Amino acid sequence: MSFADRLLPFLTEFPPPLPLPDGVQAFSPYQENTPRELLSRFAQQYYSGDQPRVALLGINPGRLGNGRTGIAFTDPVALQDACGIANALPRQREPSSQFVYEVVAALGGPTAFYQDFFLGSLYPLVLLKNGLNYNYYDSPALQTALLPAIRDGLQRQVHEVGLARHAAVCLGRRNALLLHRLNEELQLFRRIEVLDHPRYLMQYKRRQLIENVARYVEVLDDVRR
Repeated sequence: MSFADRLLPFLTEFPPPLPLPDGVQAFSPYQENTPRELLSRFAQQYYSGDQPRVALLGINPGRLGNGRTGIAFTDPVALQDACGIANALPRQREPSSQFVYEVVAALGGPTAFYQDFFLGSLYPLVLLKNGLNYNYYDSPALQTALLPAIRDGLQRQVHEVGLARHAAVCLGRRNALLLHRLNEELQLFRRIEVLDHPRYLMQYKRRQLIENVARYVEVLDDVRR
């Protein structure tokens, strides 16, 4: 069974949560026709082999990238121009996607990159508050409410989807607090590297884009060996 065949059921069948605190809403882009169809095309093209992939785990998907395309850190422009998957979505850029695909290009392009890596999230559903992106850790009550699903989802990504266990990469330093805690409990990864989140780098350190891409490439080159 290919990585794609294991990944698609995990994402498309991931259950929505019960009502969440603090007015936060969650939705699964994989229950909508366009993101589900684009994800399937992407997975069959780039995740066809059965080998484990090293995970790059973000926080939870945003509404303009993954929320539209079904693919983590991949906006409609990156999906078409970099990955070759045509789509009729608005050609709106998302900063995290712009950064990630600079890294993907530096590592040889999507075909080479996705042979070794999987882009995902600790919590795979979009979270919104007042119509805007929200992080699972922005509210202690929200993180507590989502913790069982995050724990279960992380275990399933390792044991069912087939993430590599020798190393994982955490995107975001606040995100790493929970991933380190869960890894100590579950012993899923032997090593976790932590990198600044692409959104943070594009918002606050955009002038250092070349250096930040080089740092990502250095770490990813190391963990895929």
